[in-house]
Amino acid sequence: MLRKPIDSRQLDLKEKVVQIRRVTKVVKGGRNFRFAALVIVGDENGYVGLGTGKAMEVPDAIKKAIDDAKKNLINVPMVGTTIPHQVKGHFGAGNILIMPAQEGTGVIAGGPVRAVLELAGLKDVRAKSLGSNNARNMVNATIEGLKSLRTAEDIAKLRGKKVEDLLG
Repeated sequence: MLRKPIDSRQLDLKEKVVQIRRVTKVVKGGRNFRFAALVIVGDENGYVGLGTGKAMEVPDAIKKAIDDAKKNLINVPMVGTTIPHQVKGHFGAGNILIMPAQEGTGVIAGGPVRAVLELAGLKDVRAKSLGSNNARNMVNATIEGLKSLRTAEDIAKLRGKKVEDLLG
C-alpha cells in the first residue's frame, strides 16, 4: 500500500533521543571515532517517525537523525487513546507485541518502545518485547507494528461494506 509523504512543517513535532553510540572505524593511521544517534519525533497526535544519523560530533548526529525522522513520518490510527487492535511488529531479531488497553491504564512499555508510543500520542497501551532488547531493533519493530494497524473504517472500505456490517 503506497503512502503519500507527510509534510512535517505543518506538525508541531517533539523529539526524543533514544540512543547515542560511539562507533569506531579502525584505519591504518589509528581509530576514527564517530557518534550514531537514534531519534524519535512525533506530534503526540497520531504522527511518529524514526531517524538515525551519524557524525563526528554528538549534536550534528542528533540533528541529522531528526531530519531523517521527519522524512520517515507515519500516521498511527487510534481509537480514543489506544490502538484499534492487538498487533505484532517484527524487525531483525526484535519482536514486539502491542496491545490495546482500557482508559486510565497508561503506557506500559520498555524504554525505547515507550518513547515511540508516547510520541505517537497513545495514552493507554501495553507492549511486550519478545526477542531482542537492542534499542534499534525494538524501535523499528514498534514502527512496523504501528504501520500495520488498521481501523474498522479502513477494512470496511477495502471490502466495500459498511462498518455496521463488519461489527455485526
